[in-house]
Amino acid sequence: MSKILLIEDDETMRDGMSQVLKRAGHEVISVFNGADGIQSFSKEKFDLVITDFKMEGMDGMEVLEKVKSIDEYIEILMVTAYGSIDMAVEAMRKGAFDYVTKPFSPKEFIIRVEKALKFRDAKKSEARLGEENKYLRQELDIQYNFGEIVGASEKMKNVFERIQKIAKSDSSVMIYGESGTGKEMVARATHFQSNRKDNAFVKVNCGALAEGVLESEFFGHEKGSFTGAIKRRLGRFELADKGTIFLDEVGDIPIGTQIKLLRVLQEKEFERVGGEETISVDVRVIAATNKNLMSLVEEGKFREDLFYRLQVIPIELPPLRERTEDIPMLVEHFLEKKSLQLNKKPPRVNEMALKELLSYYWPGNVRELENLMERAVVLCEGEEIGQNDLPILLGDPNKSTLNLPREDLSLDEALESLESQLIGRALEKSKGVKTEAARILGLKTSALYYKLEKYGMI
Repeated sequence: MSKILLIEDDETMRDGMSQVLKRAGHEVISVFNGADGIQSFSKEKFDLVITDFKMEGMDGMEVLEKVKSIDEYIEILMVTAYGSIDMAVEAMRKGAFDYVTKPFSPKEFIIRVEKALKFRDAKKSEARLGEENKYLRQELDIQYNFGEIVGASEKMKNVFERIQKIAKSDSSVMIYGESGTGKEMVARATHFQSNRKDNAFVKVNCGALAEGVLESEFFGHEKGSFTGAIKRRLGRFELADKGTIFLDEVGDIPIGTQIKLLRVLQEKEFERVGGEETISVDVRVIAATNKNLMSLVEEGKFREDLFYRLQVIPIELPPLRERTEDIPMLVEHFLEKKSLQLNKKPPRVNEMALKELLSYYWPGNVRELENLMERAVVLCEGEEIGQNDLPILLGDPNKSTLNLPREDLSLDEALESLESQLIGRALEKSKGVKTEAARILGLKTSALYYKLEKYGMI
């Protein structure tokens, strides 16, 4: 619940807005002029100020300036019946978050209020960044800390706490999260805080390999066991002995291989493909998926016994859109990181551009933000990234939505047109890396190659 100061000289309007805010769960203090508003603001702590622009005595612009002089982090939403562009630009130049023009619907009003509150939280988080990261570094005085997993939101703090609690155990871990949320980084953090940190961390991308190849990757093979097996090859489980194996996209493992994987988890032993020698291993398993494994179990596509073997300790990673208060510190982190790699001075993101980043949906999550900041460092010619730079960085705005197919196409032809557009967007987002594009689309790499050939995109 947020505490909001409402300054409005029209009694009917003031009462209506107050009721809408209270129904949305906010505490509201309402006054009818600017002087009373400043007096209330000086005595109490507020999360947001909503003020009418045109009032007798002290107008909204004066309220804005006085409030900002008391608390630079407070956000202000201007309300006006005189909604000229010039007034809006001037108010926002002086620090207003946004403005809304009368008449407006309750839904529009609440959307703008929530955006303003979210932006204030983000700025407060950014101001705390130095202290938060200092605290985390002190708490995690180990080989791998959370330096690459940036965040101070409650959801990310919960993830950090879970990693600390489970790291020293040998229990299997299942990490859930959309593509780009940082599942591999969490797996690495868990390994490097464990008692196995001095041994191998071995990754297997289960979604990128066909069944026969995946089995050989897991368990290795003997010379001559199949065409092309010109020498013995050790599998990933053997390489990870005494360490950790990370099974990425575990939901894509074929049923036949799932049975053999279950045996390794239960008995800690296996045979290489084409071999007779039984090999024992001591491996901790961390798995990850962007799928609902329980749904796959119910559909008969994932073994229930394997599911429970893997999901001893679950970790849920939030998508970036659910922790937008972390965006300012992520932006700063990636700009510094990419600038250091390119030996450039880091540009800064101005307030208007930051508002755009906070309101963006981020379908590619933290990975998409990192790629965007790398693009910004490469393309930015000045010291500041502004709102006008974002269409270039985020891509052609004309490509941000799908083009509807012609009306004379059949349903199958229309669906193929939309599918080819989605594949094109995924390839753009992955910078042409087909395995990553397949992950974005939820396809196996082999299926993506088939569709690329089908649509003449390869």
